[in-house]
Amino acid sequence: MQTNTKLPITKEEVVPTAEQMRSEGRLLIMIHAHLDKDNQPVVCYDYSNGPEVLSYEVRGESTLPSISAIYSAAAEWAEREINELLGFTFEGLDTSERLFLPDSMLDGQGQILVTPINVLREKNNLL
Repeated sequence: MQTNTKLPITKEEVVPTAEQMRSEGRLLIMIHAHLDKDNQPVVCYDYSNGPEVLSYEVRGESTLPSISAIYSAAAEWAEREINELLGFTFEGLDTSERLFLPDSMLDGQGQILVTPINVLREKNNLL
């Protein structure tokens, strides 16, 4: 049975934790993020530990160091996705190109434009 252990860390502990996990041969399972009920940023770094998932959680920081130099594409893609969708910044991460959202869908960093259907129909002469 798989278990999950949540461990709070600070922004300054992100890179040393990733380096330690890498040196111990632990896989980076996932990096995920959200805004909590108080609209505070939360970023979790999940690492394998046999049947256990070690989930290191940073709260209240929307700018964090990138761990892509440590975990390569496993970290880079997750960091880019979080950057693009939520506007969180990962220092040292190349975000010069979009991962999947075209520029026309964004209004500032991490803000997806939602256009009402009647406006789309009007723009496309489909009334």
